[in-house]
Amino acid sequence: MREYTSEELADLLPYPTPNLYKYSRGRLILVVGSRAYPGAAGLAALASQRAGAGYTEVYVEDPIVGHVQTIAPSLVVRAWSDWDGTNWMPRADERHPRAYVLGCGFDATDPYIANVTRQILKRGKASVLVDGGALAMLSVRKIPALCEQRTADNLSRIITPHFGEAEGLARPFGLPMDDPEELACGLAQSYHAICVLKGPNTYISDGKDCYVMTEGTSALSKAGTGDVLAGTVGALLAQGIEPVDACVLGTTLHARAGSLAAHDLTSISVTPEDVIAYLPKAVLSVGGGRTA
Repeated sequence: MREYTSEELADLLPYPTPNLYKYSRGRLILVVGSRAYPGAAGLAALASQRAGAGYTEVYVEDPIVGHVQTIAPSLVVRAWSDWDGTNWMPRADERHPRAYVLGCGFDATDPYIANVTRQILKRGKASVLVDGGALAMLSVRKIPALCEQRTADNLSRIITPHFGEAEGLARPFGLPMDDPEELACGLAQSYHAICVLKGPNTYISDGKDCYVMTEGTSALSKAGTGDVLAGTVGALLAQGIEPVDACVLGTTLHARAGSLAAHDLTSISVTPEDVIAYLPKAVLSVGGGRTA
């Protein structure tokens, strides 16, 4: 287990070159939110923009499209019923990176959720980050086999459980909960995924190696900050950063933004919206002041 150095993190920051445009900077497709938790869609989407995604496209349940559209005029918001096959695979002439974020704000009791999760994992031809309510679907019939197939197809999956969610994921495999490094590695192996085990220290494992991010802060222990993290990591994936690198850099930016916000606002008062607002300062901090 090791930590990335400051130099390694700075080198990963995806500063855009002058010849890029919105699609070549990375298209992120978020399938997020629900009637119970519409705000999660907005948090993940806004974080993805601050983390550099060139084109953020949000798919939500039909009844909350209008709600999510009002969060920010720059968001492209569509109803799940508008989904078509062009979103599963890049066109033959498309060379731009893309990624999917799935599950932020999902209501796991909704039967619609299992189908959405299954379809994304089966047909999404890019990295998929699975968060929130979609994590509970990973043991549902056929989904484990889909995860194995994605491994065979060299398509990465990232799962982002906190310790409570990790307990539910660990139970079917009898994984011990007392060693977070071992738990992250075991979950990665069991679910054929990169595991981001969130906590005061966050452990990232691809099932072979394990990395730790030690900048966690109590300012992040509020509902909604996990959605911010998912959008941040998803944006880095969409910009073509390798999955483990994206997870380590994303968790670091997220934690650094929380600490910077707490410095100005106190750890009591920081909100998920504040974490998004401080992501640019986190980028400056990680990049040593570099702006472009």
